[in-house]
Amino acid sequence: MPRTKANTHICLPACNTAGVNEAGTDEAGRGCLAGPVFAAAVILPDGYRLDGLNDSKQLTADRRRRLADIIRRDAVAWAVAALDAAEIDRLNILRASLTAMHRALDGLTVRPGAVIVDGNKFMPYGNVPFTTFVGGDGRFGNIAAASILAKTERDKFMERADKEYPGYGWARNKGYPTADHRRAIAELGPSPLHRLSFRLLPLSSPSLFD
Repeated sequence: MPRTKANTHICLPACNTAGVNEAGTDEAGRGCLAGPVFAAAVILPDGYRLDGLNDSKQLTADRRRRLADIIRRDAVAWAVAALDAAEIDRLNILRASLTAMHRALDGLTVRPGAVIVDGNKFMPYGNVPFTTFVGGDGRFGNIAAASILAKTERDKFMERADKEYPGYGWARNKGYPTADHRRAIAELGPSPLHRLSFRLLPLSSPSLFD
């Protein structure tokens, strides 16, 4: 599970290219064993600055929640989308993550004139120009904002799912491949929210389907 630390002294530029309603997009939950992959897209006002806005993995859960409220209030447009475990198994996780980003972009109430993406992979979004940035969520405010919205919405989903499917520790591990999560899978078997195309247990473990 990603380690977090509070950092409130960051002030990222709002975007890479001003004047075009540039959307930043990012995903959350790509490496999890269970639950959907979430993605968000955010357009921030040109010149916007928000102290502490940063890659969601560098922030505490409380700080993410507080920033998410501000982002939703101040953004020109924002949207969140998700693909469930069945879609992930059908498409593969990379394709599902990029599809979730497209669905988030589709949900924006303002058509983006450009898109910037965290990472090095993307699928063309119509004729809208796009640029990928490795580590983009720590470089541009709109991508950082997208990472925060995707992460906070996914965390809320997994906390609700923990009540529906108790025993896997999702309120703590959020579906990441922690030791306690894998022990629970070995004892309980996979839930309907587990990604069956993923290696849920180490190779040395008995098959879940014997």
